[in-house]
Amino acid sequence: MTKSKFTDILQCIHCSEGSLIFNDSGDVLKCSACSKQYMVTDKVPVILPEEGYTVEAQTEIHNQSKSVFRYIDHYEKDAYSSDYFAKRDSGTEHIERRTREYIAAQVNGEAGRILDVGCGKAWVAQLFCPAGYDVVSMDISLRNTSKALKKFPFENHFAVVADAFHLPFKVSTFDYIIASEIIEHVHDPNTFIKNLFSILKPDGKLIITTPYKEKIQYSLCIHCNKPTPLHAHLHSFDEKILESFYRDKDLKNWKSILFGNKLLIHLRTHIILKYLNFKLWMMADRVFNMIFKAPARILVIGTKN
Repeated sequence: MTKSKFTDILQCIHCSEGSLIFNDSGDVLKCSACSKQYMVTDKVPVILPEEGYTVEAQTEIHNQSKSVFRYIDHYEKDAYSSDYFAKRDSGTEHIERRTREYIAAQVNGEAGRILDVGCGKAWVAQLFCPAGYDVVSMDISLRNTSKALKKFPFENHFAVVADAFHLPFKVSTFDYIIASEIIEHVHDPNTFIKNLFSILKPDGKLIITTPYKEKIQYSLCIHCNKPTPLHAHLHSFDEKILESFYRDKDLKNWKSILFGNKLLIHLRTHIILKYLNFKLWMMADRVFNMIFKAPARILVIGTKN
């Protein structure tokens, strides 16, 4: 995907009609319909709503604690307090590796266009760009997206600062959309999934992973003295909940996969199991979940008609 083809898939979030075009210097994108302008920093377009820093979103957790959630501002700051590119401990790295392998197994086309929602350390670009896929790394944080481009400067790797609730893409744009470990953080999972489905191509796949039936824990915030969910996880999901969020006519089907046995994780068996290839590890994990059903992760795949 060339630079011009990248702008071909972009759409103004201000008027929801115009295409976005680079100026001669490449540091501004301008809407062809309403002339709205968006800045480009470190080769990354920043396409956020004007009221982005004051957008307030409430969940049951926030209503109970009578707190205000300015989510765009929150996750922009989070990128500076949490280094997604930093090395993880061995146990965390192992479950993240297996999650990536499960996701990769669902991407089975010869080529296509992939949107990585909440790109974090940009492993999607690292894995799929060399395989010939066009990858768009999307995150609310400029820090994450610009670092992703610098770390993986493939010609078919692009990045954009954007919000899943104000997507800057035209309908039927992507063959695959990957939202890994993201949905538990968003204030409105229903709209989140609906928006992502709208920019999928026919026969495209929306791939979501998240903790399974997580028991959300709280700590006491030192600033406001109110209970705060650990890791900013706002929701807990199982397959029924996730599949209930979207049932429109353009849904072909949902498929759910449970994995990551908690007993194996608790016993730190990754020290040995990390040497198994994905298929062997998957078999071992499934056997343990048959004996002691305690999956830590769920992967759901929604296919578009």
